[in-house]
Amino acid sequence: MHVVAAALIDADGRLLLAQRPPGKHLAGAWEFPGGKLEAGETPLAALARELDEELGVAVEQATPLIRIPWRYNHHELLLDAWCVTRWRGEPRSLEGQALRWQLPIDVDPVQLAPADRPLLQALRLPKSYPITPADAPLVQRDHWREQLAAAIVYGERLLQLRLPLWPRDEVRELAADLLPLAERYGAQLLLNEDIDGARALGVGVHLKKAQLVTLAERPLPWRQLIAASCHDAEELAHAVALGADFATLSPVATTASHPGATPLGWPAFHALAEAAALPVYALGGMGPSMSREACAAGAQGVAGIGGFWPDS
Repeated sequence: MHVVAAALIDADGRLLLAQRPPGKHLAGAWEFPGGKLEAGETPLAALARELDEELGVAVEQATPLIRIPWRYNHHELLLDAWCVTRWRGEPRSLEGQALRWQLPIDVDPVQLAPADRPLLQALRLPKSYPITPADAPLVQRDHWREQLAAAIVYGERLLQLRLPLWPRDEVRELAADLLPLAERYGAQLLLNEDIDGARALGVGVHLKKAQLVTLAERPLPWRQLIAASCHDAEELAHAVALGADFATLSPVATTASHPGATPLGWPAFHALAEAAALPVYALGGMGPSMSREACAAGAQGVAGIGGFWPDS
């Protein structure tokens, strides 16, 4: 079943959500408005028709957001989400559904239909995901505090603290020092591997492959991001089953840090990302300038180390 969904974003940056009415599957859950494609329709034509029928608006500008394959019991669907930023008319309930406007950051994922949670994260997540170098020594603590603070001020909104040479308490202290600045700028911090530290600080965690395969349920609340390092379809599927908010998929290209690893290349990356039911960042040989190429291959954006820290 091919279904279209709309992320209607108004001039104040708010997102329109609709509540599933009583008597329907997942009644009471909130979702992105939309519906099924009819025979012979393109996704954009179906989106325009559904928004006219449900909300009385005419779509004027829409761009692809993400495509999510999903299974509800024995029903499989492809949720084709579009970001709608311009329309004619005032959205109103024409099918008896409750409506509400919220900033994406204020939406509680728990209240959404499960298939709509990846859509929300795709809307929230930026195109860039810098990761600190694994070889950064503890003696550079002040340097990396300054680097991370500068990155936040200059626009980075998602950063992973991956500092395996540091004692865990030092990494947590660094995150705690940066947290007020991150909150002021709307940036999110993720600790590498440290679930307990993330839970205590209220930040996110990036799970290593070895952790991912041992976990049976989501280890943090939905308001704290969970990312997963993945390299193939099986690991991506496990990340989805765990309830991860996004994943990195690597290596896309040859990297100096893993010279013996066989790169995926863009065609294989695209196939894996399209089949994954969560946003996926391209990792391995990536730089900030490759974001557009990555997005064309189905990525949320690019993640990396070397090219993201020009002053390190």
